[in-house]
Amino acid sequence: MALTDITSIEVEKAIEECDRRGRDAFLKHYGFRPARRYLLSYGGTDYDSKAIVGAAHGYLPGERPLAAKDFSGGAAHAAGLLRGIGFVVVDTTTDDGADEGRPFTAEDLVALVAKLKVNRSSGAPALYQPITLLWAIGRAHRGEPRLLSWGETEEAVRVLLKRHGMRGERPRPDYPVAALHRAGLWSLPGVAGDVPTAHGDSGLRSWFADNQPVGGLIEPVYDLLNRSGEARLAAIDQLLCRFFDGLEYEELLADAGLYDDGVAEDAAAEDPPHPQDRADRADRSEEPEKPEESERWPVEAARYERLCRIVEHREAENHGKRATRTVRNPIRSASARAAVLSRSQGRCENPHCTGQPTDVTDARLPIIEVDHVVGLALGGRDHPMQMVALCPNCHAVKTRGSTREALRAVLLAVAAERHAALSRSAEETQPFRAAMPSGDLDEHVGDVQGGGTTAVGGAALGE
Repeated sequence: MALTDITSIEVEKAIEECDRRGRDAFLKHYGFRPARRYLLSYGGTDYDSKAIVGAAHGYLPGERPLAAKDFSGGAAHAAGLLRGIGFVVVDTTTDDGADEGRPFTAEDLVALVAKLKVNRSSGAPALYQPITLLWAIGRAHRGEPRLLSWGETEEAVRVLLKRHGMRGERPRPDYPVAALHRAGLWSLPGVAGDVPTAHGDSGLRSWFADNQPVGGLIEPVYDLLNRSGEARLAAIDQLLCRFFDGLEYEELLADAGLYDDGVAEDAAAEDPPHPQDRADRADRSEEPEKPEESERWPVEAARYERLCRIVEHREAENHGKRATRTVRNPIRSASARAAVLSRSQGRCENPHCTGQPTDVTDARLPIIEVDHVVGLALGGRDHPMQMVALCPNCHAVKTRGSTREALRAVLLAVAAERHAALSRSAEETQPFRAAMPSGDLDEHVGDVQGGGTTAVGGAALGE
């Protein structure tokens, strides 16, 4: 028998087996990797489409399950077969060369959002899709259920469209949900046949009224947004840049639960590494630490640059506006703070630190604070190049110590140097201490007991 002999009966048997075994055990049993691109949405759950088809073949009379090497999982094969017999298959990316085993990342999410089709019938981008996505991002951030009934979705999105439809958007949640489903970002599991396109009026409204679909973000997108602060920030930034140019978006983000510093926080790991473990390994031998640092450098540099771009996008909104000081923006501030924490790798950035606490927070993270070297009230930037990570002791000296002015000058130089080192190239393979020789800082450091005040842009360095 051929692949095309598989019917909905065999597929449903494979789905039932996956539910019974559990996803990981099911994939291991049949020798498949997790799907990255095509997901089968069924009964409120997303399944690995290629693995389901491979297992379903084994339920045909006299046939064995197919191995991953026996067939393709692409649109013309496993995904196409499932769609052809009435199942909903969501394409989570438009990258034809995607690696099925690679985890879904913030870059993948941004690429999907960047490819959203934009309705410009009014001359400017319509806000249906971004408002709906921001609402869903907020739900993922708070860990609320991924899937909702159509009634619940319709009510919540209609309120936001009425309140924040700044370009004449009608309170019609069916438009953005249909468009996001077509774009591969929204799952409508259990729906037979094609979902209508986001055009027309009465036909689309009637389809949603008749089918009452349960729906929400596709599972890989929801999971990423739930656990990754960087992914949330990147998605929000992409939406703001693409759809909200010249518009006030703060109240919308507040209503979506995204306008606070917590938006950048990662979900707690099940068993995060204890920082002291890293220190103990370094004490025993410095050699094993070097390869780990070298391998991490390009990744950290790329992440740092992405976060800095978000900061700079939000800074650009204020160009041309009269302001005597930097106005706080939680998206910008959260991105800047996340960038500095990434750059510091959990270590105090004061070169004269006498030792940060070895204890950790309840989340088993280093006890460290991100601080503005130049106070925002004094005209400083809410940007990593003027911010540092400090242990509580160094933060107290910088804020209240008698040598605080000299220390602030040192910290401003450190922040600028480390920012430049990470920004030079995400392709470098050396940690920033190798890229930034200690001698480059010596001229700025001096003796922190010497006091004095350094001026930046005509303002004394502040808290």
